[in-house]
Amino acid sequence: MKDDQTARVHERLAACPELLPVALGEGRRFNLWDLASLAEGALGECADPDSLTVSGERRLRLRLGASGREHTHGDDYRRRYWIRTPGGGSGPLGTLAVGTWPVGTSALGVSSLYVHPVARRRGIASLALDTVYEACRAEGLHGFRLETYWSWQRTVRFYLGRGLWVTSWKHALGLGRLSYLPPYEVRHSEGEFRFLVADPEGDMIPLLVAGSVGGRLRLRETEQYRRARNERDAVGLYARSTLALHLAVRGRPLVRGEEEWAKAHHWCDIGEPEGLAYKIGVFEEVARDGGWRVESPYADLAALGVPDADIRLR
Repeated sequence: MKDDQTARVHERLAACPELLPVALGEGRRFNLWDLASLAEGALGECADPDSLTVSGERRLRLRLGASGREHTHGDDYRRRYWIRTPGGGSGPLGTLAVGTWPVGTSALGVSSLYVHPVARRRGIASLALDTVYEACRAEGLHGFRLETYWSWQRTVRFYLGRGLWVTSWKHALGLGRLSYLPPYEVRHSEGEFRFLVADPEGDMIPLLVAGSVGGRLRLRETEQYRRARNERDAVGLYARSTLALHLAVRGRPLVRGEEEWAKAHHWCDIGEPEGLAYKIGVFEEVARDGGWRVESPYADLAALGVPDADIRLR
């Protein structure tokens, strides 16, 4: 373990009845569960990880290419857990891995979150994320961060439904639950979407209002949002990005006009909604080139509000 805080977080996780650390000799089995998760997300193909034959595994890894490569070395940067029913039950219900070194501003990375299809719709994944967050907070860390793929729409919607904030879209979609980012809501009414955050008293304060005119995004800022931006508050930094992803999964325009689109490449990591529109095109192109199934709420780039230009030229 890389530092005392992180070590104590993992002590808490290992003591949770719903989690069981992956034991020596179980790494191969965990990798097969990882493979099943990747195959479902990338290919839309469900597989029982404990029933995969050698030929079935080989077929999936060939179809997934480099992304399906098995990693046989020890993983020094995360600790792996089985998700199970309290008391052990009849076997694992899912998988979870948590980093062994803080990332960003005192958060731990979460990966390999997967629940077997027969155990879904019981709140198991949500409980696992809550457990990690509470363990991090108990040891003075801000929470957790994770990444997922734009083309995995069901997974993206799950994380947004859990209230995670969008903190990056550099290589994939980065999301987090962090103590300095308050709970938020996205409300839809009369063709507009309002992004609201909770103040210290628990009241929901509107920050941004989004709609569309003529196939282009219309975005209005409230005084509270302008104040947060002026104070360089983290909420001001991530509110636009988080609202943008909520709009994107609903197939709404993300581009306000020609001038904003011309600057989209400045926001390839995080920031303005045009940056996400640009990256969505990149993400989908890369996924298709890799043979992945692409689930997208956009029929074509024009639905994003993109002017007559191919984003690959940027």
